[in-house]
Amino acid sequence: MTISFEGRVAIVTGAGGGIGRGYALELAKRGAKVVVNDLGGARDGTGTSDAAQKVVEEILAAGGTAMANGGNVTDAAQMEEMVARAKEVWGGVHILINNAGILRDKSFAKMTMDEFRLVVEVHLNGSANVTKAVWDVMREQNYGRILMTASSTGLYGNFGQANYGAAKLGLAGLTKTLHLEGAKYNVRVNTIAPVAATRMTEDILPPEFLAVFAPEKIAPAALYLVSEDAPSNMIVSAGGGVVQAAYITLTQGAVLAPDQLTPEGVAAAWDQIVDRSGEIVPQNGLEQSMLIASLLQKAAG
Repeated sequence: MTISFEGRVAIVTGAGGGIGRGYALELAKRGAKVVVNDLGGARDGTGTSDAAQKVVEEILAAGGTAMANGGNVTDAAQMEEMVARAKEVWGGVHILINNAGILRDKSFAKMTMDEFRLVVEVHLNGSANVTKAVWDVMREQNYGRILMTASSTGLYGNFGQANYGAAKLGLAGLTKTLHLEGAKYNVRVNTIAPVAATRMTEDILPPEFLAVFAPEKIAPAALYLVSEDAPSNMIVSAGGGVVQAAYITLTQGAVLAPDQLTPEGVAAAWDQIVDRSGEIVPQNGLEQSMLIASLLQKAAG
């Protein structure tokens, strides 16, 4: 069955180029009315340009519907104005893809705390600002699809990106709680971890990867994750035509006897603690406590 976005209004942040542009174009091609948000700066967030308007013109030339927005995701008031405008013109907001971001790559030893805070402010707090601006709208209309953008750096680490990694794993955590809070309002929330050759990764990926990891290859996974029949609470990696699922798992662990509840006891039980047989994927934080209670009950019984 063809996935259509007819009648849907979508906001894509950081959509003036790269991955975000691909999202905006494909959403519009499939019938969505798209707010193309982009501050228009360089990849470090400085400067401005008319990047968003250029993407809007591409969409209009192809017969689609779109409007440009140059608001800064770190400014909550600007994001509220953007959402209010979309609702005024098109009646609602059904889809939000939080894609805007910047880089300040340095080893942690050389990174200033201002550089750390700025990246967290744009990626994590910026995504929260836009999400907060659409949250009540989506709850009231009993429909919403939200996609956060994480990264393999957030999930697995990458040298020189402590600020970026902290923000990106934070977004995966934000997704998990918003999934729970939005469920009864038909608001589904997912996370995508894209691998693409863009200006954000131009000095990370080698030249021969440019075609393989074209940013347009991320859009199919992203659009599925904001479609009507999308799952919720998923972390999905996409790149080069490969789509994968990532999970935060929990092992069965080891129950330590009272006389073994020492650092030495933990060391002695380490192999059992990290044994992945029987590991689970908790669907909420309470499940960890419930598993511990169950293991203690078994050990006592």
